Amino acid sequence: MKALILVAGYATRLYPLTLNTPKPLLEVGGKKIINYIVEQINTVDAVDEIYVVSNHKFASHFEKWAAELNNPIPISVLDDGTSTEETRRGAIGDIQFTIDEKKIDDDLMIIAGDTLFTFALKEYFDFFKAKQDDCVVVREFNDPERLKQFGVVLLDENDIIVNFEEKPAQPKSNKVAFAAYIYRQDTVPMIKTYLEEGNKPDAPGNFLAWLYTRKTVYAYVMNGECYDIGTHKSLEEANEIFSK
Repeated sequence: MKALILVAGYATRLYPLTLNTPKPLLEVGGKKIINYIVEQINTVDAVDEIYVVSNHKFASHFEKWAAELNNPIPISVLDDGTSTEETRRGAIGDIQFTIDEKKIDDDLMIIAGDTLFTFALKEYFDFFKAKQDDCVVVREFNDPERLKQFGVVLLDENDIIVNFEEKPAQPKSNKVAFAAYIYRQDTVPMIKTYLEEGNKPDAPGNFLAWLYTRKTVYAYVMNGECYDIGTHKSLEEANEIFSK
């Protein structure tokens, strides 16, 4: 299995913090955000390489970080060649860029580089291994207004996704999907098909919304917390929690 961490965004909502520092290299609780993710990936024995796909502006920052980290699983940093918010490839575009560059023909774990979580990634992988189908991490929220800010999934009795809506006005369930996916080897080529059909290349949840109507996708309902670091407020909240 290969692991891919998406770090090519510009995090404009966190300016000026992210003007000269990429968001995943910001510290939360005294540790870089991306380090939390890598430490969890290291617990999954099946992963034999980690790819980090960055924009051109910050690629050198991640190369320096990877060299200093000296991780037991090899880390390759990819520069997607874009330098501005306007020219970016989008998350799904960056996934396909990495698949093409590294000729990935394997199961693929994909995690957004600004996602902090406390559930055990190894248990998520074990869930994938047991199901032998594509999987996404979901978390329950019981605040109806908060649900409207996320991609909301409706599950059947077997935890298979039967409906997915991005930021719905009327959420159909209390479960939201986070950007932590595991796709089977035979699903990986479908990302190219999705893009060739002219679908949106940005948020990775867009591919999930397309995929669940074509293949079985299971939801791993986490035991723990998951934080999407997108604003100064969410960064402050995560700092407070992880500092403890």
